[in-house]
Amino acid sequence: MFNIKTLNKISPSGLSRFDGAKYTYGDDIENPDAIMVRSAKMHDMAFEDGLLAIGRAGAGVNNIPLDRCSESGIVVFNTPGANANAVKELVIAGMLICSRRVIPAIEWEKTLKGNGAEVAKMVEKGKSAFTGPELMGKTLGVIGLGAIGIGVANTAKSLGMEVYGYDPYLSVDAAWHLSRSIKHSSNLDEIFANCDYITVHVPLTDETRDMISAKTIAGMKDGVRILNFARGDLVNTADIIAALSTGKVAAYVVDFPTDEVLGVPGVIAIPHLGASTPESEDNCAVMAVDELKAYLEDGVIRNSVNFPSVDVPRSTDHRLCVLHRNIPNMLTGISGAVSAEGINIETMTNRSKKDYAYTILDVVGDPSDESLDKIRAIDGVIRLRKI
Repeated sequence: MFNIKTLNKISPSGLSRFDGAKYTYGDDIENPDAIMVRSAKMHDMAFEDGLLAIGRAGAGVNNIPLDRCSESGIVVFNTPGANANAVKELVIAGMLICSRRVIPAIEWEKTLKGNGAEVAKMVEKGKSAFTGPELMGKTLGVIGLGAIGIGVANTAKSLGMEVYGYDPYLSVDAAWHLSRSIKHSSNLDEIFANCDYITVHVPLTDETRDMISAKTIAGMKDGVRILNFARGDLVNTADIIAALSTGKVAAYVVDFPTDEVLGVPGVIAIPHLGASTPESEDNCAVMAVDELKAYLEDGVIRNSVNFPSVDVPRSTDHRLCVLHRNIPNMLTGISGAVSAEGINIETMTNRSKKDYAYTILDVVGDPSDESLDKIRAIDGVIRLRKI
């Protein structure tokens, strides 16, 4: 029986996929085998030794202490692409409302209340203050071509925009979904120099923090419109406010409001609604549950942010799953401990991801506790499971 702790409200569409004969779940679970989370902050949480995995029903994982999880052999999953359509639609909406000045126009219109039959005339007289450009024929720069970025790029192209895309890590699978008419930029300077609209869709790392700053804004077109539906700290707040005050930036649409940007002219601060659709919440929950089940039951890793993906079917009744550091001689030590007991290794699969690696061994015969302890004693082994 696996115990799953939920830290946030998780869609029943996902939770219902847990077989009641194998799983219990809820927010009151103690000593969980896995945790499901959306936005709850976990950095100050104490983790039990038996915690095997964390499933994030969403893409961003900055609320999870990844380094601590890796060192403890806790596999962290996310759900890339599950909320992509929801975010894509709001990005497109953001471009429209910041171009056509829809929100200030609506706010102005409210002030006309009480003027009776004169409202229509007042609207016609005052509407010229809220004119704005169409998207057709304008140029959009998409920084980050994951599921969301590709969706935004393709949709913008269908609306008649010229689209530049930048992603030095574009995967082959992602490239298949990207329209051939998207111009692939080899550097960010090309995006900054040519685009009327710029939207960022990259994770927050030390390298991407403040990627939109006074320095990069200086290389952009005058009157550029910037959209941030990825992570707030990708854009330097003080620098974007300064650029708005001079008109260098015409509008900034952000899905991560802070006290500093609220009420600033030119800022459209949305209360983190990017993935707030019932369809998105269902999709994320279903994907996260399926990832946890595959790992807990068969040791399969799909869409982990801290360990490599290893997805191989079982070839025997006994499977050993070893999380370890990515250092020399690990495979020799692991396989040697099994072979020394006279147990044959039917298949062995190893993958690495930066400092960490994962090895699955399907073996003929049931390894003894003694041989398992020998593997655990190998310098660099973080966690061993026999499934």
